[in-house]
Amino acid sequence: MTSKLPIPSAGPKPIRPSYRTETAPPHTPLRPIWVCRSCGQPWPCAEARLLLKVEYESALPALSIYLSGLMYEAMRDLLHLNPHDGPSPREMFERFVAWGPFRKSIVEGR
Repeated sequence: MTSKLPIPSAGPKPIRPSYRTETAPPHTPLRPIWVCRSCGQPWPCAEARLLLKVEYESALPALSIYLSGLMYEAMRDLLHLNPHDGPSPREMFERFVAWGPFRKSIVEGR
């Protein structure tokens, strides 16, 4: 038995939100640094989050899956760029997944 685990395959391509204008770049991530092509903020920026929620309004589980896959891709890219002081797994989860659907506050459940 070998102790070396297989390398996971690539996750989804960051092509959403699909909304486009003729005058501005889309609010999609610029890899490998994962900033928004349009506004330069860490992706997903506020505009991308809004557009993603609208685009996936009728398929919220798919949005969670998409965001989780992109979080994996971003972690891989950012760790490769800066292995010593990149964002923590918690920061990446909050940035990519925690704002999405199906998240409830711990206090809310009481």
